[in-house]
Amino acid sequence: MKKGIHKICAILMTLVVMFSTMSFTLDLHYCGRTLVDVALFKEAKTCGMELQATDSTFCPITKKGCCTDKQFAFEGQDELQHTLFDKITFEQQVFVASFYYSYIDLFTNVDNSVISFKEYPPPLLIKDIYVLYETFLI
Repeated sequence: MKKGIHKICAILMTLVVMFSTMSFTLDLHYCGRTLVDVALFKEAKTCGMELQATDSTFCPITKKGCCTDKQFAFEGQDELQHTLFDKITFEQQVFVASFYYSYIDLFTNVDNSVISFKEYPPPLLIKDIYVLYETFLI
C-alpha cells in the first residue's frame, strides 16, 4: 500500500516539475465568433474565408475579414531553484525524514475485511451441548 502511494506522489511531482518548466503556445482561429481550430505548438488551420476577403484583384476596395487569430504563449521557468536544502541543516533533514516515516502510516486506510482464519474450517460439532443440557446465555 505504501509503495503505491509513493509511486503516485512521485509521478505527480514529476508532472508538476515538467509542466512548470515547459513553454508552449496555444493558437486559436475564429471565423466570426465561432472557434474553428485549436493548435498546440503550431499554427492553427484556417477556414478559408480570409482568402476571399483578401483577394482583391477585381475590386480595389478591400473589406475587413471576418476571421481572427489569437495566440497565447505560456512561458515556463528557465531555472529551478534548489535553495531550500541549502538552508536546512543535516539534523533538520534527518528530523523531517524520520517524522515523515513515523507518521505516514497514521493516515492510511486499514483493510478491515482481512480474515486471518479463512483457511481453517471450524471443528465439526458432534453434539449441540447448549441444547443438550438446556443452558442458554441470556
